[in-house]
Amino acid sequence: MHIRTLTGSLAAVLVLSSPLLWGGQAVAAPSGAPEQEAAARLLTYDASGSAEFRSAVDRGAAIWNESVDAVELRPVASGQRANIRVLADNGWPRALPGTLGNGTVYIGRQAVNQGYDTIRISAHEFGHILGLPDRKPGPCSSLMSGSSAGTACTNRHPNAAEKAEVEDNFARALSGAPERTEQAGATESVPRAVLIRD
Repeated sequence: MHIRTLTGSLAAVLVLSSPLLWGGQAVAAPSGAPEQEAAARLLTYDASGSAEFRSAVDRGAAIWNESVDAVELRPVASGQRANIRVLADNGWPRALPGTLGNGTVYIGRQAVNQGYDTIRISAHEFGHILGLPDRKPGPCSSLMSGSSAGTACTNRHPNAAEKAEVEDNFARALSGAPERTEQAGATESVPRAVLIRD
């Protein structure tokens, strides 16, 4: 009885696998689910030097994670090197972008002491690292309007155009195309390692 079951099972396996054994092609059945888009580019940040602004930095990163699909910002693992370093100091908030998605952010106490929102500052500075320029003067609805929107502005989220620009920046980087500049939509390489003081 065991022999009949065993030989029956073996025969079934051979019949099912015969196209593979004799040069046929196995084809997966369609799942009905849409294809997954390319995975987000993972960027790590080190907020160990952000002092009292650590929670604002984490929230600023989370805002970008909620807003765009092209990148994901995560705290760096212990002992690893981060793409983005975040520091606190007594100056004005600023960013020193390197290549797209890399650089240093300073959460300056001068703006915080004047009444600017710490999470807005954090999200704004991350925006520079993600390739966005300042848009000053600008309305509160624009995250990249920065300090020009005034201390009453607590909008911490990028608007639709800012989100789309970050998505485009990383799609272009993935394809190897040069980054866009602000000059009439021209496409040229954007100079990096330039201090952006907000």
